[in-house]
This record gives sequence, C-alpha cells and structure tokens, in this order.
Amino acid sequence: MEKAILQLETLSCPSCMQKIEGALKSVNGIDKDSIKVLFNSSKVKINFDSAVTSIEEIQKAIESVGYPVLKVKVKAA
Repeated sequence: MEKAILQLETLSCPSCMQKIEGALKSVNGIDKDSIKVLFNSSKVKINFDSAVTSIEEIQKAIESVGYPVLKVKVKAA
C-alpha cells in the first residue's frame, strides 16, 4: 500500500466532496475506508495498492468529475 495526498483547486461546496469520494470509490485498488476529502484545505488523502491502480488513474478519476489536480505526493505506507 502507498499513501497519496492530492492537492486540488479550491473546493467550493460539500457536494464537491461527495462527487470526489464517489469517483474514488469506483477505482479498484483504493482502500475505500482511507478516502479523506478535506474541504478546508482542498486536499484528498488516500491509501492505494500500486499493483492494482496507478496514481495517474486516481488523478483521472478526480478530474473526470471536474476537479483539477494541482499537485500529487506519494509515499510508502
């Protein structure tokens, strides 16, 4: 497992958080219980299995619901 922190453009409402969580829950390899969307800092924190999915796939899932990813930080869990 690896940990990722993704910095997004400013989140403007609580429904933004729900859209992002929903997109991430559809990606195989993400620990669904680890998904944290931090509204006040516009960050997403997750744990994922890099043997199953890539950070690029995770980023695509977030961007597919309309939220550009500005910065990504990945480290071993």
